[in-house]
Amino acid sequence: MAWLLVVVAGLLETGFAVCLKLSHGFTRIWPTIAFAAFALSSFGLLTMALKKLDVGPAYAVWTGIGAAGTAIYGMIFLGDVVSTLKLVSISLVIIGVIGLQLSGSAH
Repeated sequence: MAWLLVVVAGLLETGFAVCLKLSHGFTRIWPTIAFAAFALSSFGLLTMALKKLDVGPAYAVWTGIGAAGTAIYGMIFLGDVVSTLKLVSISLVIIGVIGLQLSGSAH
């Protein structure tokens, strides 16, 4: 259950990163409100998960999901450049996240 919280928190991290871009420096109200909601939810779920998980692997998985998710979202919806190296790098991040999740860091 704790790993599920980390995964959801990582997906919410993607949401707050995208909303941060869409807020244009906190000058647009709705993306700014969405950023705050995603960020608070993401940190809240990560905090709950850390009661059961080691901080290193949990934080790495959280940031890995957020980074990969944000990069993928940017390429699909925001017109970010797509390259072979970027796709390979995202794949390596995802493989690392899976490896850390399988490492069995729960107490």
